[in-house]
Order: sequence, then structure tokens, then C-alpha cells
Amino acid sequence: MFCNPKLLSNIRDAKHSTLYCNAGTATINKKGDLKSYGTVWYYPDGIANILSLHNVQKKHKVTYDSTQDKGFIVHKADGTSRVFMPLNKGLFYSDVKSDVVLINTVVKNKNKYMVKQYSNTRKAISIQDIIGHPSTADFIDYVQNNMILNCPITKEDIIHAEDILGPNLSSLKGKTVCKTPERVILNSLDNLPNELLVEHGNVTIAIDIMYINEILFMMTTSCTIHFSTAEMIKNETKSTIIKSIQQIIDTYHGRGLRVKHVLGD
Repeated sequence: MFCNPKLLSNIRDAKHSTLYCNAGTATINKKGDLKSYGTVWYYPDGIANILSLHNVQKKHKVTYDSTQDKGFIVHKADGTSRVFMPLNKGLFYSDVKSDVVLINTVVKNKNKYMVKQYSNTRKAISIQDIIGHPSTADFIDYVQNNMILNCPITKEDIIHAEDILGPNLSSLKGKTVCKTPERVILNSLDNLPNELLVEHGNVTIAIDIMYINEILFMMTTSCTIHFSTAEMIKNETKSTIIKSIQQIIDTYHGRGLRVKHVLGD
């Protein structure tokens, strides 16, 4: 069962079926086709894309060695493979985010053109590679000035090719150079204005721990001057938290401010 339409093609109505799960039951009445696998149920209100290992091994070779931390490896017919690694709670998954973005974008752009136009864009890409990966502007100039003998493409074909697949990757790799960054001027912040020290010298900070992609961060902000900090911490033990808070307090004290209260749950 899949909930992400970007992974499927030919989504269509089907004879309904009932899904049973921990959250209760749901009626599914659509199916779609998953590349290199076949037909699956499509349920847009679901929270995950689920494949049955029992069914996958009927279509592809699957290997697993518990002595090596490599997860389940699905070997596809085109010679590539996909690895399913376990989450912390044991469920095996495969990250397809990068695949979806690339495939969906190219297909969407390709559908804007007729078959003949797309065929000419493939010729344009091939010719650009053969003549040494010139930039798009130079390539168009070569074609318009008849500098390529018996050239079967036009300026429009080159523009269409870049619209579908983006700039020529080989051209970018060969011509993108490192630029000298602008000089960074450091301004001293050691001396705070006396008005700030008098008005807001006593500071109250609020603290909390935030998870970002399962990484712990100690987050703080002062209630009046709104100075915020974020520090990655290893764990939530007492000693780690106290050390982090003390470093933050020392930062305020180093500027002449006094932390009088710390608020946290």
C-alpha cells in the first residue's frame, strides 16, 4: 500500500478493499503501478509506503546477512540494488526522497513536449557532449552560425533540452570555478552600551531541548533582549544539561550581564 502518488503511475479506481490497522479500518478504492514491482493499493490518507517482503522476493532477489549491518538488499533487474535499513524501533525502510525529486521533475517537464521535440532534445544533448560540452549560449551560437556541419538540431531544441534536464552537467563541472569570497570584517562586541547594562543587566533565560532529525539541541532565549543560542548536546543526562547551561551563563557574564533566573520544564 502506498500513500505517495509521486512513486506511482496509472493511478486508477478499483474495487474497494478494507484496510485493518492499529488506528482502525479504512476503505481503499484506488490502485497504482509501482515501477519494477507491479500493482499496489493507493491510499492518499496513509502515513507510509509499505511493501511486503514476501511479495518483493517473488519478483526480485533479496539478500540479508544478520552478521553484517547492511540490512535487506533488493537486487533489481537493471543491475542496481536498493537497501532497506532498520529504524531504531526495528522497521526496515528505504529512503527514496532524492529519487522522487529527480524522476518526477524530468517526467513533468518532458510531458510538455511532443515526441518529436523530445527526440530532438536528446540529439542536442548528445551533440553538446560530442563537441566538448560548450555552454548553452556558445552551443546556440555554433548552431545558428552553421559552425557544425550537417547539424540536425535548432536553437529551440537546445532550449528545450535545458528546460527538460537542466544545464549540461559536464559543462558545469568543467567551467564552474572557485570565486574569491568577500573579505569578512569583524566588529568587536566586547563593550555593550551602558544603557543596555543598566536597563537589562539582570537577565532571565528560557531553556528547552529540541530534537532535529533525532539530534539533541539545547535552545535558550533571553526574555527581554531576545538573545538566542543553540548548542548540540550528546544526551539528556543531568551533567550534560548543567554543563550546557553553565556555558550559556558564562557567555552572558562575559558581556557584563547577570543571569538571575532560568525557566524550563
